[in-house]
Amino acid sequence: MTTSSSPSAVSADNGWFTEVFDAEGSAFSLKVKQKLESVQSEFQTIDMYDTESYGKLMVIDGCTMVSSRENFVYHEMMSHVALFSHPNPKQVAIIGGGDCGTLREVLKHPGVENVTQIDIDEMVTRMAEKYFPELCESNADPRADIRFDDGIKWVKDCAPESLDIIIIDSTDPVGPAEGLFAVDFYRDCFNALREGGIVVQQSESPLYHSDTIIKNIHLDMATAGASSSHTFQFPQVIYPSGWWSCTLACKGGDATAFRVEDAAEKTFRTEYYNAEIHAAGIALPEFMKRSLGIED
Repeated sequence: MTTSSSPSAVSADNGWFTEVFDAEGSAFSLKVKQKLESVQSEFQTIDMYDTESYGKLMVIDGCTMVSSRENFVYHEMMSHVALFSHPNPKQVAIIGGGDCGTLREVLKHPGVENVTQIDIDEMVTRMAEKYFPELCESNADPRADIRFDDGIKWVKDCAPESLDIIIIDSTDPVGPAEGLFAVDFYRDCFNALREGGIVVQQSESPLYHSDTIIKNIHLDMATAGASSSHTFQFPQVIYPSGWWSCTLACKGGDATAFRVEDAAEKTFRTEYYNAEIHAAGIALPEFMKRSLGIED
């Protein structure tokens, strides 16, 4: 969930973890108390830190992924924007999302009947269970089906028109996640969705990637069968530029339409998402409109 180019990450002797994003000449640092653990899974290296002011920090292949302090913004925007945009979501799939924070947020919706989460790397979930138990508090919910498998293949094999929402909670479009940013995968997603269904993809930094990754996601979603798509922005302090996004696409319908009253009267607690935040996300900066070819 960070950069599209591999960073050089340094845990310096002075007690700071730094992720350097060479492509944009920028870096992000957190002061750490100690390095807690480092594990090598079949797919990637996962490092855990205890930081001075952001709590626990998960780093995958040198890229910041999750911290205790700010993860709620990402997880709430990846889930509630889509859930309140669909008229009646019951069957949901999460591709990736191994830290289980998005799963927890989706399961706050009482109308959801089943959530299947498919992450290729079981070790991410095991580390989350150990260091972020608050993110995993809904893992035992009977509506949750947590699997460790190839999400691309799972979607391809999914029964046609069997899902209402697919949330692609992926890392950057490199390595294991590269295939999650592709027309063929999006086409399989739309095949698995019922009419009115929604797919939402984490879509990197508006500042760094509007005219590349984000633009290509819109083009690829349209090619795959989307009737409408829209990018929602939100702050995300530990990711490059501190400014992140998710792109929502519909199989029929308008990607900017949502159940305003239901969002305003939600029966569960959030820290960031509300109806006003959702509505505000429909607005786009002028440079993004130009990058995406949107005219007023």
